[in-house]
Amino acid sequence: MQKRGQKDCPLCRAPVVLAANRDNLDQALVGYMELWFPKEVRKKSKANDKEAQKEHYQETGIDEISCTIIFCCISRNLINLLHSDVDMIVRIRSADGTFRFDLKADDTIELLKDNIVDKAPSLDKDTLALSNEPRGGETLLSSLSGRKLSDLGIKHGDLLFASSAKKDEETVEQSQPQIQQTSNIPARPWQLARDHAIDQYWSKQSGRIPRPTSSSKEGNLNTLPIEPYDKEYQAQNNIKHLSFHAYLRKLKDNNPPTSSVAQLPPLEELDYKYKQWVPNAITLQVQEYRMVDHVEFASSGLVEGLLNFWRASGLQRFGILLGKYAPYDAVPMGIKAVVESVHEIPQEGEVDGLTLGLPWEDQERIVDLAKSAGLEVLGMIYSDLSQPPEAQSPLCKRHKDSFFLSSLELCFSGHMQNAHKLSSTQSKTGQFNSRFITCVLSGTAEGGIDISAYQISDQGMALVDADIIEPSVEPSTLRLKESKPGKYIPDVFYRFKNEYNIEVKKNARPCFPVEYLLVNVTHGFPNQSNPTFKRNNFPIENRQGYQDQSVNKMVGLFLPVVSDSKGLGFDNSEDLDLGATSIEKKETLYDTLNDWHLCAFLEPSGMFSRDEAKLALRIGINREEKDLNNFIRSPSWLNLMAIAREQASAQAASSNAQFDAEDIPHDVLAASEQTARQEREQREQEQRDVDVSPEDREAIENLCAFGGFDFEQAKQCYLACEKNTEMAANLLFESM
Repeated sequence: MQKRGQKDCPLCRAPVVLAANRDNLDQALVGYMELWFPKEVRKKSKANDKEAQKEHYQETGIDEISCTIIFCCISRNLINLLHSDVDMIVRIRSADGTFRFDLKADDTIELLKDNIVDKAPSLDKDTLALSNEPRGGETLLSSLSGRKLSDLGIKHGDLLFASSAKKDEETVEQSQPQIQQTSNIPARPWQLARDHAIDQYWSKQSGRIPRPTSSSKEGNLNTLPIEPYDKEYQAQNNIKHLSFHAYLRKLKDNNPPTSSVAQLPPLEELDYKYKQWVPNAITLQVQEYRMVDHVEFASSGLVEGLLNFWRASGLQRFGILLGKYAPYDAVPMGIKAVVESVHEIPQEGEVDGLTLGLPWEDQERIVDLAKSAGLEVLGMIYSDLSQPPEAQSPLCKRHKDSFFLSSLELCFSGHMQNAHKLSSTQSKTGQFNSRFITCVLSGTAEGGIDISAYQISDQGMALVDADIIEPSVEPSTLRLKESKPGKYIPDVFYRFKNEYNIEVKKNARPCFPVEYLLVNVTHGFPNQSNPTFKRNNFPIENRQGYQDQSVNKMVGLFLPVVSDSKGLGFDNSEDLDLGATSIEKKETLYDTLNDWHLCAFLEPSGMFSRDEAKLALRIGINREEKDLNNFIRSPSWLNLMAIAREQASAQAASSNAQFDAEDIPHDVLAASEQTARQEREQREQEQRDVDVSPEDREAIENLCAFGGFDFEQAKQCYLACEKNTEMAANLLFESM
């Protein structure tokens, strides 16, 4: 069309044809067409070639093409090549296309570099590298300065692959003509997605593992480093799963970089939902990669908080893991989840389970608060502990002969992962799998307590999302649902080795093992602990009756810091000058605010706004005096100081009353306390003998010993709950 002078597009009629070049080609659409319509693409390609040949010969004045003419043309070109001073032709393939250069064997590498940069403007001259493989083994041309092509082993007909570091966008725009984009093609889902910061980090890294220096020679283009997905390296280092980015690099390397298919995202979400056609049968396979390679708890106190609650109440506990992702060096291109805090959502703990409501009421506020400090939701953790009365250690319920994650827990984890999918530009749908992790606190065979971390595979997430599986009575197996009108359940198969050590394929109906959908994740603690939150003095949220959060307790944390300090507004609201505050007091105030549970309570307390709570959280983490100065000058802080003054006065009055009581003779005071104690014990004994059987009396006394409750109060709750000890205990804790 350009040769014929046609400037208008035949579809949109816009005058863009004469200004178009190869940069206006939709490579993703080309790859899609080649992948799904190969016959039509080949037919169209041949037609284009024939038309181009016809135009070429018409331009040279040849109307009819015969075999004689073609032979003469070929012979003439061959003679010209033989009589020229060109020793060889070198082909260079890059992201800008494939180019041919006529060179001599004695030419230096600098000449080849200049020719490449002239033809491929997107390549950076300073970081230009060549390799004889599509990916891997690149050698910087700057390190080969002055070397001849023959010395480097470059011969006639060689195909080399050129690459370089990304050029600045401004430089690329200046080196290419400006073309007005008039296309109205809608953006693809992956073009609208945004990669996570840890994914952006690994996308800029090569990830290759260098070989020992003794096995490499300078300037040898055949020396290749180890790829991050190398099977031999995995076996030598006992790596069971590839990291996500090593798996992604493996998929990309399977397609040549110049292929049109390589322009499409390599990942694709599994979708087993019933549509208008019958879905294919599903064969369960072990997932070869992990979205998260390791879970690191920043401090042991994060786990101790859950354990202490179980030790005190015998009830299970659930928490949301908050933290951040970081590179993990133990696995090539690995990712670890660093847990900085555990936020306990509203729940009803039971001896053998939990009752939750998801999403919980404060979810949006907590996620927003965590995001302001650079944290995000990493997963969940819950306890599954039980200890018989006669046992000295918790019961080991999860092992290879029972289950590691029950079918009910797997379905719950699958729903949670589907609700926290990863945004990715490498997936055709713009999202792929999930980094949401599940951690379980349970007893071990050695009599201790340990953490187990898991993820559900991509097949497990798709099965849960399509509502194909459901929990079974047996915790170690999942059950396939039955087909019904409007919903077809496809056949599911799994492979295993029988008693003859032969791999066989079996239908998963009606049940199949849970392990086929599990991915194990390692866990641990850092060698040198440096958690984001170093204080945990404020009561943990949503523990009514066990640890209650209140404004008085919040004021009690600040009172020792501000009561004898200058410049913090305690004495009067105009005394606000951090310059008058000692460094020690400022550091103590930073430490006080370095508590997640305290900062999460500031907004629900009704005294601070959300922005002030975010500011307080940043002060505790970053410890910047500028932010602290803004915080103490807020009206909310002045109100807190007014309450602190009132509480300090009340404590002083109570202390004076206690001092006056010390004037009473000691023997008189001791006799009075003994008489009161005897009368109280007599009343309690009379209450025990009224309308209570020996079995009920024993149960009520256990309640009293468990929580330090009054016998009469415990008896009323016990009878009101129809003699249910667990319900009575919950009621007593709630009434405290």
